[in-house]
Amino acid sequence: MTKTRNINSTIDDLFSRTTIVPRRAFLGMGAAISAATLFQASETHAVGVKTSKANSLPVTQEELDYMRQAIDLMRRAGVVDRTGGPFGAVIVRDGQILSAEGNSVLRDNDPTGHAEVNAIRAACKKVGSPHLTGATMFTSCECCPMCYATSYWAQIDKVYYAASWQDYKQYFDDGAINADMCNHKSQRKIRMSQIMQAEAQEVWSEYGRLADRKNY
Repeated sequence: MTKTRNINSTIDDLFSRTTIVPRRAFLGMGAAISAATLFQASETHAVGVKTSKANSLPVTQEELDYMRQAIDLMRRAGVVDRTGGPFGAVIVRDGQILSAEGNSVLRDNDPTGHAEVNAIRAACKKVGSPHLTGATMFTSCECCPMCYATSYWAQIDKVYYAASWQDYKQYFDDGAINADMCNHKSQRKIRMSQIMQAEAQEVWSEYGRLADRKNY
């Protein structure tokens, strides 16, 4: 139990210290953390993951302006219009703003209405593709696990964020979700149980036989 807490603390520390996360570098660090969890690595190995600062990149004035816009959306969503929590996100590619959105969870009664997800949906619709390769997202707050996963599937290259999980954990505890995902399926807050695997495998076989299938 102590080792698990140490690893979870390392995950929280990783996110609280990093200001820019290139997608592939993040995946590499995530794989290292997962391996440490699976093999019950020592605290010394887990602490080695803290070198995420090496992935920080210089920030231009233009990039700071994009982040200011994300923070303006943050204030509008959470304090002024009260459409949801104080979160905002801007997606940029090749110097063009593809989307700029705030959190809309309360307005839409949609738990997936996070600013990053809203921005990714709008940007993908604008470019006519589920992929945003080459794009950068500026988000007022560190991505929760759902928003990071959505960024990953959208193939966003890198993410700048302002506030860290530690800055607002008394209001939204994203770190708790991340820690829960490290638990075995039988120990997660939402119980996971597999049924009817064979029937689902049949559909995958049908999908595999489609000559014109599109993997994304």
